[in-house]
Amino acid sequence: MTKQSLMKGTIILTTAALITKILGFANSIIMAKLIGPEGVGLIMMALPITGLLITLTTLGLPVAISKLVAEAEVNNDYKKIKKILIVSLCTTSFLGVFIMLGSLIGAKYLASIFLTDERALYPMLAVIPIIPIIAVSSVIKGYFRGKQNMTPLALSQIIEQIVRITSIVLLVKWLLPYGVEMAAAGVVICGIIGEGVSLLYLLSVFKWYKRKKIIFYQSVHKHFGKGKQILFDLLQTGVPTTGNGLLHSIIGVFQPFLITNCLIIAGVGTALATKQFGILMGFVFPLLMLPGFITHSLAVPLIPAISEANEKFQLSLIQTRIQQAIRIALIVGVPCTVILYMFSHELTTVIYNSPEAAILLKIMAPFYFLQYFRIPLQSVLIGLGKANIVFINDLIASLFKLGVIFMLATQSTMGIIGVCLAFSASVVLGTSLHFVSIHKAIGVIIKLKDFIKVATAGIFLGFAAFYSYDILHSFQLTKVILLSISCTISMFIYMFLLRVFNILPLQQK
Repeated sequence: MTKQSLMKGTIILTTAALITKILGFANSIIMAKLIGPEGVGLIMMALPITGLLITLTTLGLPVAISKLVAEAEVNNDYKKIKKILIVSLCTTSFLGVFIMLGSLIGAKYLASIFLTDERALYPMLAVIPIIPIIAVSSVIKGYFRGKQNMTPLALSQIIEQIVRITSIVLLVKWLLPYGVEMAAAGVVICGIIGEGVSLLYLLSVFKWYKRKKIIFYQSVHKHFGKGKQILFDLLQTGVPTTGNGLLHSIIGVFQPFLITNCLIIAGVGTALATKQFGILMGFVFPLLMLPGFITHSLAVPLIPAISEANEKFQLSLIQTRIQQAIRIALIVGVPCTVILYMFSHELTTVIYNSPEAAILLKIMAPFYFLQYFRIPLQSVLIGLGKANIVFINDLIASLFKLGVIFMLATQSTMGIIGVCLAFSASVVLGTSLHFVSIHKAIGVIIKLKDFIKVATAGIFLGFAAFYSYDILHSFQLTKVILLSISCTISMFIYMFLLRVFNILPLQQK
């Protein structure tokens, strides 16, 4: 298994994520057409509960595994890698089965506490069996990240989406006559099928590699019995990461309840509140987060890359990798923010046939520019061994978000707009806290010249997008073609200017 550089790993994951996002958008379009905003809202209410359970199952071990495996690789300590795998798989497998069974037994009780719409019980029941599948796959994915080989992860993402879309087309249409809640449960089941097939692929690659490198199946009991120190090392990173994941999961569970009830207090009916929540979470957020797949792809190999450099005490290499991450986030964030803001109405209408989502997208897009930086900065902190700082920063930002939601969304003049402003304020605060934390730890050199150059290219992109769309509109083309041509022209100009300004290509150091 060839070790991959930070940039190569990012490119592989970015390519796969691009394909996955395209497939994911096809999936969301099909889902929106089949079950509508109300069905999407039911799914979005149910999923956070399962996210909470998965967080409890994995204990933050995937991130800890990638960090420890990368450090063990520096010392060629393959016995330690074997112990890490055995301890992690045994721990997560046991917890996965235990939590799944407990959740199935207590599903109605959980639903009565967290779900404002009782129909969301069916999607919640349908998604619970995914817990042990993700428990095992997360360990294997953490291993491949630690080995800094992103190819299996990339292919597994593509396989999962292809299987999911195929399943939705076949299953959901069959369930639609039984009600929107059953169709929503069908969508969730299709996700489980996709995850299952993806896990089978990862297991096949994992087994092949273990035959080549180290014998994994010998002395499982022996290694697990002597794995107390490994478990302690894993939990040192895993517990703060779990705390962070648990925080997001708990807030994710509480958030739908808070938002829908605040909207009801503001005078919105239950069905309309569910619909507005579905539009925000199912339509607006996928568009906001779609371009972020590049920075997410960067964040995955960034943790072991920073951890490896930190283990070798190579501060200059850490600074170089941070600069690479910031530059990539800047290059990706500027054009995506401009396009999402300018074409909010066209995008939400063409993709989801939901023009009412446009105002929400337009409000949030400028603030979510900082989200492109937040994820890589979080990975840098974890790689530096400061997962506890990530937890504290996210806790502050999340509590702030909930407070602002309660203050604004309950006002009849604000409603769902207040929710959007609360999310946006949280992103600004969370990103700022991460940046300050890194600056305190090792210092961060900000190259203002790069920001000015990219911003200038972004301004030209905006003018090109506006005028090309306006000129082409007279040719009576469809909105899909208009958007495609305008975005292509503006992006070509943007990339050309980046090349002229010597921002591209990104130098590998």
